[in-house]
Amino acid sequence: MHPAYSVIVFTTASGAGYGLLIWLAIAAALNLVPHDPVLGFFGLGVALALITTGLLASTLHLGRPSRAWRALSQWKSSWLSREGIAAILTYVPAGALGLGWVFGEFVPGQIAAGAWLAVPCALGTVWCTGMIYASLPTIRAWDQPLVAPVYVVLALATGGVLLILLLAVFGYDVRWAAVVSALTLALGWFLKARYWLAIDTANKTYTAEAATGLGRFGTLRPLDPPHTQPNFVMREMGYQVARRHAEKLRRLSAVLLFVLPILAGLVLLLDLPSWMQIAVASLAALSTTAGVLTERWLFFAEAEHVVMLYYRGGAA
Repeated sequence: MHPAYSVIVFTTASGAGYGLLIWLAIAAALNLVPHDPVLGFFGLGVALALITTGLLASTLHLGRPSRAWRALSQWKSSWLSREGIAAILTYVPAGALGLGWVFGEFVPGQIAAGAWLAVPCALGTVWCTGMIYASLPTIRAWDQPLVAPVYVVLALATGGVLLILLLAVFGYDVRWAAVVSALTLALGWFLKARYWLAIDTANKTYTAEAATGLGRFGTLRPLDPPHTQPNFVMREMGYQVARRHAEKLRRLSAVLLFVLPILAGLVLLLDLPSWMQIAVASLAALSTTAGVLTERWLFFAEAEHVVMLYYRGGAA
């Protein structure tokens, strides 16, 4: 599939935003961080800014972005509609949490209630994002049970790295966040490795011979190409990346997204001066950002729609 930059920005930015929102909500509810209004303002502000930026970027992939609201009408059958509704609902508890954290609680328990309601809403939104792709049986690389869990875990991992940077900047203890982030990154690395192994070893059951019922006559090939030049379907659904390049990019994304941030988290367990904590956390955030962008580009580039059998033959 063609790796559209708008969708890559959407999935990475909103994922990191929802991950940061989840960790901030849990930290606020469990009193892991003080209810400092400045911390709440900047922390939740960054989270909601990333979420909103990602959601707005997703509309750029539509033919008519002004009609994006219509996608909400098919919630009974479409994961895209469910994602949009869940994203809108998440703003309600997140807003209650933010108002209580920054301006003080208007009602008793407002921070705790907003936090514990924001967590499942944010998790549900990211799960719906993953299921948009996992629900497509015509794309073998996406029709995998690990797609949605990987989306959720990577959102938590990238959000956790941002939380470390936020706590370091404000001078709060980062060790608990470093441990949580390292464990989440390790889980994400495990799931992503399993996903890559699954798509590399899965049986390619879709063939032109099976589709036409002519397999008993041998291998099929078109007498003439269906088009003299690439058309829309070929450009959008038949993007190809060389195997050797994909393997290099996999290794690069693993190092940037998992290895370096985990090592940074371990370093932050040491008794470092504040300026060094900020430097290490910043490097970890930059590495994670580059890694998740590479991982998400590969997620789209390595996927091929079954319709390409009509143009290229072979198996999918």
